[in-house]
Amino acid sequence: MTEVRDNKAKSRFELDVEGTVAFANYRLSPSTVIITHTETPRALRGRGIASQLVEGALQLIRADGLKVVAGCGFVVDYLQKHPEFADLVG
Repeated sequence: MTEVRDNKAKSRFELDVEGTVAFANYRLSPSTVIITHTETPRALRGRGIASQLVEGALQLIRADGLKVVAGCGFVVDYLQKHPEFADLVG
């Protein structure tokens, strides 16, 4: 498994896993990243891949000095379970 990357051309964070890609689509505003949808290939579900993807995306967002808005249910749930990212919620 590789690190999460920001594919700016497709406006999504990506994580390569076993020849497939899990991703989280986003929209940018001047100071905020709005994560609108996360998707993990069916064969990889239930293995924590989406959590790894969101954690990596949040680390990238933090490194860029931006805030995050959870626009999909998975990210809402993740942020509720991981208070260490509460400073990013905008």
